[in-house]
Amino acid sequence: MDYTKINEILKNDGVIAFVTDTVWGLGCLPSSEKAVKKIYEIKHREAKKPLILMSYDIYPLFDYVKQPIEKEAQKLIKQYFPGALTLVLDKSENTPDYMTSNLPTVGIRVPDNKTFSDICKNIEGHVLATTSANISGEPPALTYEEALAYIGDKVDLVIESYGEEAQGRASTVAGFKEGGKCIIYRQGDVEIG
Repeated sequence: MDYTKINEILKNDGVIAFVTDTVWGLGCLPSSEKAVKKIYEIKHREAKKPLILMSYDIYPLFDYVKQPIEKEAQKLIKQYFPGALTLVLDKSENTPDYMTSNLPTVGIRVPDNKTFSDICKNIEGHVLATTSANISGEPPALTYEEALAYIGDKVDLVIESYGEEAQGRASTVAGFKEGGKCIIYRQGDVEIG
């Protein structure tokens, strides 16, 4: 994998496509408002739908959420990260409003996929602002070929999956009410007891 090229693209407000454990994703640096806008344009995505933050490990993501995080969230992180769980938490001042549709929260996830992890370990900041690789309303790409066909001409780079294929099931999206009670926004691959 050409990490120098990937970093150059990202630093120059570029958008990349990559495999995760669930479906293929689109991503850019969270600090690049221009690239985030590009993702919304590529997908024809409604401005009120936020992007989420993903990394190879939970620690780089902690900068983007308010500390300390709730005990219940910590338990879920220990149990399901890395994996197909997106946690919606109160965001810190490091998370730009333009990528969260001005909401006070941000979704964070650590995919269980070696190719994706390798990308994040080798990019500046180790975090990507992401969403699925497809046009809004269409099914997400599940293979390198589908990613190329769906959005290959619209992004700056589609990174090969190196045999680490997407499983095709969406992540579960969970958040917390006042008092720490867990709520499921989208039931996906992870069943929370």
